[in-house]
Amino acid sequence: MTAPFAATALLATQVFFSKSFPGSSPAYFEIEIEQSGAAVYREAPNDEQPLRFHLTPKDTAEIFALAEKLGFFSRPLESKFKVANMGMKTLRYQDGARRGEQKFNYADDPDARTLSDWFERISETEQCLLMLERVARFDRMGINKALLLVEASWDKNRLVAAEQLLPILDKVATQKGYLHMAQVRAASLADRIRAPRTQN
Repeated sequence: MTAPFAATALLATQVFFSKSFPGSSPAYFEIEIEQSGAAVYREAPNDEQPLRFHLTPKDTAEIFALAEKLGFFSRPLESKFKVANMGMKTLRYQDGARRGEQKFNYADDPDARTLSDWFERISETEQCLLMLERVARFDRMGINKALLLVEASWDKNRLVAAEQLLPILDKVATQKGYLHMAQVRAASLADRIRAPRTQN
């Protein structure tokens, strides 16, 4: 009787989000966030090389507060109105033996939309990281264009835990072989990420 309880007690309190939208890029992604702020991003359920990163305590608290407002996903979130296909989303909450899960295409609840947007922004950040790493390695002439896309996401406040971009930005800014304009842009963006962000 004690073994199942012990196994459940080891499960971290976690919020999970996935989105499946064939034809989009990526066609699938999922994100797990633990209450400690530890997070994992995958672009396939069986992804053997997921991206691991940490959210700030403030961002983590906001995400878990939204999960609580939504009853830890114990009630339906799907809109009663017919809308276009926007990708099938899954929200799941796990806290020991407690578990809640809802699937939806579109939610009327503003808290559900806000929470979904958190995960969309996290996905956008991880895609920026993957793109920068790929271009920096295989297409050095294209790095400036990639940096412009990342800069646009930053300006629109679409990047979450942007500090994970710093190693690749520092590499582009300091190593030989990259265009000077790209090095300047990478250094400037790294400085902006490191600086305290002004609240609107």
